[in-house]
Amino acid sequence: MNKVRYNELSGMLLNAALCVHREMGPGLLESVYQQCMIRELNMQSVKVRTNVPVPLVYKGYVLTKNYYMDILVEEEIVVEQKAVEVLLPVHEAQIISCLKLSDKKLGFLINFNVPLIKNGFKRYVNNF
Repeated sequence: MNKVRYNELSGMLLNAALCVHREMGPGLLESVYQQCMIRELNMQSVKVRTNVPVPLVYKGYVLTKNYYMDILVEEEIVVEQKAVEVLLPVHEAQIISCLKLSDKKLGFLINFNVPLIKNGFKRYVNNF
């Protein structure tokens, strides 16, 4: 995927998050926002998968436990969603780890429990 497409999809993700937040507001469960984001992205003809398993490999061995991405957009962009009072360093560590484990280049951490969604929308890169 080229940088132009990454930027286009990034804009679509921000727009989807804005629409969902405007419609639903803060204070709901992450699962509600996830369903709304899926619907909003599907309406924009963006391919999404949810709860995508990421195999965990330890010293060359594939473990029996998987990590799960909240949303994978167009098989390239990782979206982790939260509905928390404050984003903590552990939330940022989750998206960074997910990018590394899945070898994806771009990810977003979106916290819907904020008055303005732009304050809860963060971009992360992995060797991009």
